[in-house]
Amino acid sequence: MKIMKICNICHKISATDQDHLDCVQKTSIEMQDEYFKNNITEKLNLSNNPQDLAVEMKAILEHLVKGKDKENKL
Repeated sequence: MKIMKICNICHKISATDQDHLDCVQKTSIEMQDEYFKNNITEKLNLSNNPQDLAVEMKAILEHLVKGKDKENKL
């Protein structure tokens, strides 16, 4: 008889004794995305030469920085 358990991530029944693979992958992607958002401005060093970046790229980076600032205030 197989033992079923509750997934620690989505809290639904799992047919195996482990968390759902989709849930684990989604959590991993979310953590990587958070790390990327927190470190992108440092990697690009926008203060060096922002004229080299396209307008769209500047807008995206400004949005990410604003989102990071809001999260830090919470």
